[in-house]
Amino acid sequence: MEEQEKQTNTTTDEENNVNEEVVEDETAESVEVLDKEETEEANDSEEDTSQLQSKLNALQAEKDELYQQLLRVQAEYDNFKKRTIKEREAARKYQSQDLIQELLPALDNFERALQVEKTEATASIIDGISMVYNQLKEALASQGAEEIPAVGEEFDPNIHHAVMQVEDDDQPSNTVVEELQKGYKLKDRVIRPAMVKVTK
Repeated sequence: MEEQEKQTNTTTDEENNVNEEVVEDETAESVEVLDKEETEEANDSEEDTSQLQSKLNALQAEKDELYQQLLRVQAEYDNFKKRTIKEREAARKYQSQDLIQELLPALDNFERALQVEKTEATASIIDGISMVYNQLKEALASQGAEEIPAVGEEFDPNIHHAVMQVEDDDQPSNTVVEELQKGYKLKDRVIRPAMVKVTK
């Protein structure tokens, strides 16, 4: 009986030893499998992180490009607004320019008519012409048109148009001595330069 118990105990010990070896082998295999899985997961995680980083970089570059486009469009719009305001102001400021230029030849004709010698027969006609001429000049002045000073002034190519040069010892060189046709400015813009004779 004792021998049977010893054999049973020995068998049980052997079985336990075998079971422990099997468990250790399985545990080792499980650890190896877990290590492989963890390594694969780590590699996958690194790849995912790398992909996400590259996507983030691409999105950042796209955002920067769109921001630069937005800045350019904003600048163009601001320039367009400023240009439109300037054009509108210029259009208001010089809106009567075309009409004034059309009326200047009529004004010249009135001036020529007023240079006719005044007699008893022509006195009333010349007075009427003078009244219309003065009204026309007042209307032009109310729109900002004014005559360009000429005789006695130093020649300025921006406002004078020299058609002749004359010798004159009494006047300094480059001085306007005669006005052949009046010049006009509309506010600060020359709409017709004065046609003049200038000393050499």
